[in-house]
Amino acid sequence: MKIRFKKTLLVILIITAGFFYLIRKPSGIVSNAGDIKWGVAFSRIFSVQMGLDWKENYLAILSDLKPDSIRLPIYWQDVEAEEGKYNFDDYDWMIEEAKKRDVELILVIGRKLPRWPECHAPFWADKLPEQEKQEKILAVMSKEVERYKDISNLYLWQVDNEPFLPFGECTTTNKGFLDREVAKVREIDSNHKIMVTDSGELSIWVRAAKRADIFGTTMYRIIYKDPIGYFKYPLPPKFFWLKANIVHLLYPGKPIVVSELQAEPWGPKLINDLSVDEQMKSMDVDQFRENIEYAKKVGFPENYLWGAEWWYWMKEKQNRPEFWEAAKEVLKSE
Repeated sequence: MKIRFKKTLLVILIITAGFFYLIRKPSGIVSNAGDIKWGVAFSRIFSVQMGLDWKENYLAILSDLKPDSIRLPIYWQDVEAEEGKYNFDDYDWMIEEAKKRDVELILVIGRKLPRWPECHAPFWADKLPEQEKQEKILAVMSKEVERYKDISNLYLWQVDNEPFLPFGECTTTNKGFLDREVAKVREIDSNHKIMVTDSGELSIWVRAAKRADIFGTTMYRIIYKDPIGYFKYPLPPKFFWLKANIVHLLYPGKPIVVSELQAEPWGPKLINDLSVDEQMKSMDVDQFRENIEYAKKVGFPENYLWGAEWWYWMKEKQNRPEFWEAAKEVLKSE
């Protein structure tokens, strides 16, 4: 009995020691919140869905918010609206405007990209057999990488968005196809790193981190989920340290950034279908600032704010500039 007790106690001690090891401060965490790099994301499609002039929205971000970095998805439905006919005019313009202001870019390409419905295939590709659709995706990715690999303000490529998360009106990305996507980008452009992302709260990150030079996590605080309703994640900042250390056990020194930090509402419908009162249930200014402070406590060296189109909509269409001004404060704090 005493021997069995001692063995049980030893196992408990080992597990406890391992747990505390895993929640220690991981490598890559900034020691001073002032050293965090802040950027934003911009979606041309979402800006249009919000009823905005997307070019005015984008220029306001560049000229007024003045981020150092922008995460910019290049949607397949935009660049190949007709099969075999490519049009990069909108993205050429966005890239050139960012270049004029020395704003670096994360270009997001692939099958599954940010913003609902996540997979943004052109209409003509919707009913293609899966294998044929994959070949078409690789073809458009090749065009995108060839076109932009030599621009001076390219920071890195992001291949797909949360490819292993079953979210949106599309399937998760088959890992074999994701490997082909990543390999295609590396084949054409060996000079820039690749980021692959995953859910901050719902994944252990290993599959995505394995394929990435830089791993990107999302970071959400309040979501809406049927039948629960609004739900605030009860996760301390060290939850992200735990997951970072798991990644570093397998891939030592792998850089980790916050690719998508919640700074807009999440409700029972898409934002453009929600009343402002409903939006405030998940994202008022206090919650905005709380999310920023939470990210600072986690301490990953780069954070990309999610919601610039909504801040602009609030300012221009609702006469509520407080989110825009709050974001400006964050971006100027570097």
